[in-house]
Amino acid sequence: MVKRLLPCTGHYLTLRHGARCHYLDEGQGAPVVLLHGNPSWCFYYRHLVLALRAEHRVIVPDHIGCGLSDKPGDHQYRYRLDQRLADLEELLDHLDLKQPISLVLHDWGGMIGMAYATRHPERIDRLVLLNTAAFHLPASKKLPTALRLGRDSRIGSLLIRGFNAFSRGAAWIGCKRQPMPAALRSAYCAPYNSWANRIATLRFVQDIPLKPGDAAYAEVSRVEQNLHLLANRPILIGWGERDFVFDRHFLQQWQQHFPNAELHRWPDAGHYILEDVADELIPLIRDFLCPGKE
Repeated sequence: MVKRLLPCTGHYLTLRHGARCHYLDEGQGAPVVLLHGNPSWCFYYRHLVLALRAEHRVIVPDHIGCGLSDKPGDHQYRYRLDQRLADLEELLDHLDLKQPISLVLHDWGGMIGMAYATRHPERIDRLVLLNTAAFHLPASKKLPTALRLGRDSRIGSLLIRGFNAFSRGAAWIGCKRQPMPAALRSAYCAPYNSWANRIATLRFVQDIPLKPGDAAYAEVSRVEQNLHLLANRPILIGWGERDFVFDRHFLQQWQQHFPNAELHRWPDAGHYILEDVADELIPLIRDFLCPGKE
């Protein structure tokens, strides 16, 4: 079972729209919320959860359609950025966290998390950004062909939902220093084992906004225009430079928004940076989230 891949027991919250959100909630202390992207799930953060839970309350949701959360059809759930934000707000309100939270963000988790952070900057303590974005595609960057195919074509839709091409492909190329062995690739793909269960994998790609009028375009614009509200927060950026999507163009954009951020970059690491350089990156994140601790 997929649950056996996780090092701790999960919880469920039935959200207002009726779908159940699965999440991890481990430890006590200052809250840290870890948000995954597409096509991963809370499994991506398993080692970081274990490293942080002695000092923090660590919360890791599976987005609807991902991991162990429900995977409803389009008639039951709106697979759009604004709904993702509403889901996160509902979960965090339910948990009734009393302290400001730190966010650890990867891939689409950056867009969702920074949408929350720019709407509620008073609730944010620290930020960790890992190969992600919270702004429009940089002008110097073209959308990779594989994403364009999945976003805009029937054959791309068929490859993603019929053959799990996006999840399998990400597992194959997501690590560069330490390519994933077969068992680990299987773990990343495990929740996406049927046409029905791959709906979010496709819908995330289709929700990438490229022009005004796209469903998420206005919200991405709002977030990008309000990143300055977080400029005085402590920020750590961990970056794998061999990510074929979130590459140097995205990193340069982050540096323009947050020039004082603590930056760590790995020229030989890929997209799944917490797999590729875990031994180096996890201690950096732990120390960053626990300033002053010996």
